[in-house]
Amino acid sequence: MKILLDANALMMPVQFQIDLFDELCTLLGAFEPIVLSGVIRELTGLSLAKGRDGAAARHGLVLGEKCTIVESGDLKSESVDAQMIEYAARNACMVVTNDRRIRDALFTRGIGVISMRKQKKLEILRR
Repeated sequence: MKILLDANALMMPVQFQIDLFDELCTLLGAFEPIVLSGVIRELTGLSLAKGRDGAAARHGLVLGEKCTIVESGDLKSESVDAQMIEYAARNACMVVTNDRRIRDALFTRGIGVISMRKQKKLEILRR
């Protein structure tokens, strides 16, 4: 199963002290983690910050290297969020995100979402 990860998903391990890939494996069994190149660029910018957010972004970049990175320049949408929604719709991916706006947009398209539950573990959300 293809799982698309957004920037905040890749930052979850530092922000919430969880093992992202272990949690996904527990939920789904085998999966293929995918990250858009736009998400990598977003994390690169965030990684320049000091403090916890910068550290989370730097760790997110390390995790991103363990994923299949897909060039997002081929997508018609301009924002990274819109590219994620477009890619997930085209490729039947579930998306890992905590962003409510992205979740709602995915739900309206019938795309599955995985999100944090009580800041302790991941759960599959359906609508």
